[in-house]
Amino acid sequence: MAEQKPEVWQRGPHEGVPDLLQPIAHALLQAREEVEELTNNFPDDLMWKRPAGVASPAFHLQHLTGVLDRLFTYSKEQSLSEIQLHALSIEGDQANTHYTLHELVQLFKKQVDIVVEELKTVDTKTLTHQRTIGRKKIPTTFIGLYIHSAEHTMRHVGQLHVTIKILVGLNTNPSLS
Repeated sequence: MAEQKPEVWQRGPHEGVPDLLQPIAHALLQAREEVEELTNNFPDDLMWKRPAGVASPAFHLQHLTGVLDRLFTYSKEQSLSEIQLHALSIEGDQANTHYTLHELVQLFKKQVDIVVEELKTVDTKTLTHQRTIGRKKIPTTFIGLYIHSAEHTMRHVGQLHVTIKILVGLNTNPSLS
């Protein structure tokens, strides 16, 4: 049996990330590792299944990637691009999504890497500066966007975890369904 690594936050600071933003980087990197582990050997034919009507694993993977992209776009005071709006419109839409499970996982991992690199460039003196979200210009701050990105990501990783466990259980023991 492989020795279990400590959680990301227990491994020390992530190089280059300001101290105040370490918890955000740790949560996102933890999510990255957990998604990779959860989806390892998970069959593609189950990725769109919705046991008891909950969101599918594919939706969670699309949403995880998209939310990080959108929140960090807002942190740069930019509007969402047509590509981002299209990606948002097809989250959970099997007919318009042509990625494999492996590709969705890779897109999420890449997005985590991108935003952790962005955290390294943040001037912590600006964390309380105002930012807005979306067309409605909902007020927030830099730190609000960053904390929500970590919190929201971990919430969906938890939901993904439960959904995958249920699907694997039902797949290995069909009498439960």
